[in-house]
Amino acid sequence: MKKTTIIKLILIFLLKVNLFSLETNYLHNEETSKLIKDLVKNHGFNKTYLNRLFSSVKVQKSALKYYTQEKKKDFEIKKKYHGSWDRYEKKLLNQERIDTGAKFMKKNKKALNKAYKKYGVQPEYIAAIIGIESFYGKYSGDYPVFDALATLSFEKNRRNEFFKNELKEFLILTKKNNQNPKNIYGSFAGAIGLAQFMPSNFKKLAIDFNNDGIVDLDNEEDAIGSVAKYFNKSGWDRMTPVATRVSYEGKRFDKLKTGFKYKYKRSKLKGIKPKDDNFYYPKKVHLIKLNRYKFDELWYGTKNFYVITRYNRSSYYAMAVYKLAKKLRKAYRKKSV
Repeated sequence: MKKTTIIKLILIFLLKVNLFSLETNYLHNEETSKLIKDLVKNHGFNKTYLNRLFSSVKVQKSALKYYTQEKKKDFEIKKKYHGSWDRYEKKLLNQERIDTGAKFMKKNKKALNKAYKKYGVQPEYIAAIIGIESFYGKYSGDYPVFDALATLSFEKNRRNEFFKNELKEFLILTKKNNQNPKNIYGSFAGAIGLAQFMPSNFKKLAIDFNNDGIVDLDNEEDAIGSVAKYFNKSGWDRMTPVATRVSYEGKRFDKLKTGFKYKYKRSKLKGIKPKDDNFYYPKKVHLIKLNRYKFDELWYGTKNFYVITRYNRSSYYAMAVYKLAKKLRKAYRKKSV
């Protein structure tokens, strides 16, 4: 046998071994047994069906990396370098995302206006969420949701309990909709559809906005209505501003804690004031710092800014949504002229 043929056979064998090693039987896991018992006893599942599901889970190692200690340490190291906002902004606020968003708003004008009338959430903010979450449906995820959630539930990581609940809700959802859980794809964390809802949010917030009898977040109208309801239930007020840039002395701001977790009375923020004279918001504000390469941008964030962080617990995410929404509104108006 030729040497090249032997090498090829070895490579094929190693590839097959690697592929098979990714499949894991979780039936021997104590936590899996608890989940199966709960689903059978309290939610009417067939035990044989669940055993079959959990006996061959394709472990999603790349998804697991996001929630391991090693990944967290890498993130902490990266935070030391300046320019984190410049990099984030370049990725999420590019011209393609703005132009595609304006087209999305024009196409879905009726549904967006309906959502605004029902839930009081401006069309550009709904579109901005969908634009950042899935690029208006272009990238809604290619991870098998069942496998990803099972991996994150039973392989050791810092959010095991959270993902066990999401896995349970996902299976209940697929049973209700008569879907095969193995055929649904989403993000590495198990988020689904244009709006990237986690399974636990479907029951509370996902709606059938086009009245076809199915809640489908791969459908643009259902995604629009569901995002609007999410914001509404989180406390969105259409009459309240979201954010405004403020001035301060110096190029780097380290005097006070920043981020959506902290609130301050404006009267106590000496030397900090809005650059926009028309900004009116009498309540406590969040100080939001955007780290650029050469300086820090500082912003006031209002209650509505905090509402955006209920969708994703990140001040950078909320600021990206705010800025994209403003750009979408401007671009949409141009297209409508």
